[in-house]
Amino acid sequence: MAAFFRFLDIIRIAIKYRLDTFFTERPLPWPLRLLFLPARLLPAPKRPRGERLRLALENLGPIFIKFGQLLSTRPDLIPPDITAELNALQDNVPPFASDTFLAIVERELGDSVENLFASFERDPLASASVAQVHAAVLHSGEPVVVKVIRPGIEKTIAKDLSLLASLAHWLERVLPEGRRLRPVEVVDEYRLTIAHELDLQREAANTSQLRRNFAFSPLLYIPEVHWPMVQRNVMVTERIQGVPVTDIATLKARGTDMKVLAERGVELFFSQVFDHNFFHADMHPGNIFVDCTTPQRPSYIAVDMAIVGSLSREDQHYLARNLLAMFRRDYRLVAELHVQSGWVREDTNVGDFEGTIRALCEPIFERPLKDISFGRVLISLFQAAREFDMHVQPQLVLLQKTLLNIEGLGRQLYPDLDLWSTAHPYLERWLNKRFHPATLAREMERYGPEWLEKFPQVPQLIYGGLQQLNHLDQLTRSVNDQIAEQERNVNRSRRRGWIGAVALASGIAIAWPQSLPLQQFPAASLALLAVGALALLLR
Repeated sequence: MAAFFRFLDIIRIAIKYRLDTFFTERPLPWPLRLLFLPARLLPAPKRPRGERLRLALENLGPIFIKFGQLLSTRPDLIPPDITAELNALQDNVPPFASDTFLAIVERELGDSVENLFASFERDPLASASVAQVHAAVLHSGEPVVVKVIRPGIEKTIAKDLSLLASLAHWLERVLPEGRRLRPVEVVDEYRLTIAHELDLQREAANTSQLRRNFAFSPLLYIPEVHWPMVQRNVMVTERIQGVPVTDIATLKARGTDMKVLAERGVELFFSQVFDHNFFHADMHPGNIFVDCTTPQRPSYIAVDMAIVGSLSREDQHYLARNLLAMFRRDYRLVAELHVQSGWVREDTNVGDFEGTIRALCEPIFERPLKDISFGRVLISLFQAAREFDMHVQPQLVLLQKTLLNIEGLGRQLYPDLDLWSTAHPYLERWLNKRFHPATLAREMERYGPEWLEKFPQVPQLIYGGLQQLNHLDQLTRSVNDQIAEQERNVNRSRRRGWIGAVALASGIAIAWPQSLPLQQFPAASLALLAVGALALLLR
């Protein structure tokens, strides 16, 4: 019953913001047309459709806000005017009571706040839909932040996700492009993302991994996790001090080299994706700070590692080669790589696909490199592939989102940022290093023990494979023999049929001109008729 009333509330908000106008090109099924009937009594909407969708999602609550944020990362599917509005979705909600926060901390960590911390700030530093953060100081004197999952959020999420899943199944059946867009898969991916955000132990593990990856790097600093104070619903980490990356005025006032800062952001992205294959996938400006201790060599500080991403080795390889081929305008190679990677179907006409990519990319590359959006080129490529039945690639969604965030951030810091001048040599080095003897030696060192462990099984596997091939050969010969026998039977039957037909025709031809009754037919004619009848019966 609660789900039913929630559904009616969703319809009410959809009517209020005239979301029915999103379906003018494709009529809704009659049950939904009936539900949206009251919308016809309202005046025509004056606000743009993107703004109306954003306001509706904000009214629907935290889960729908986060879903809208996820959709904003899919500009290859969502029109630009809607994407721009969804990017403005704010995940700020009123904080829950500090006493409730403290009670959760004490319950999860098994001790009183006084014993756990030397001091604790009751006013939150931040309050979002999933978690709330307070500042504290350990007895050692180290400043920390305490993050707690919002109480009762799991039930709210479960109910709203169930409704979203039902809606996704309906869209997949109703929309002509529903199967290709895979709305059910998008919701499942969102369900997994939310589940990860609700598990602070997972976030702490991600934080530790990223901190280890950049332990000796001048590019990025990750706060330390205090593991004795980590549970599924509570996480305590080092409190960082830095300038918010969006505070351009303060960064400039401190003499920060903005060009270096922007270029380091690009290098940071490629280092995470290709060197570590483990990247922070939620690098929006609210999670990024800058360490200006050395203004000429500024570095980044990142927080909130609930969402991370990685690619398969194959996707890494194809992505790097795709990007290089695009900027070299080798559209044929781009098309071939899409087929080889399985991103489009095997039977795709490579020549047609190449022409489509060329038509989209040539106008982009006629502009100066500093004016070209790396992320937009990638989106254009995916849009071109849509004509050739390219399905949504879930493993690339987080990458695309991260690239757009990094690029937008870099251009905000330094408008003349030439992303390609940083990316191109990096990708060249990475591809060369991928096949370098030292890399192959490391691969041998990493996987060698496993290969040696399995090596004694190889002769038996080869023998078993040969036996299967032999069995398959025998089976093939048996099938071929059966087919040949059937063909012989068919040919034999066909010959008998011809003999019978000819014999009957001959017998009739001999007797017919004489117009004799059957009992007076000549013997030769009767013999031919008998042979013909017998041949037809024995076909």
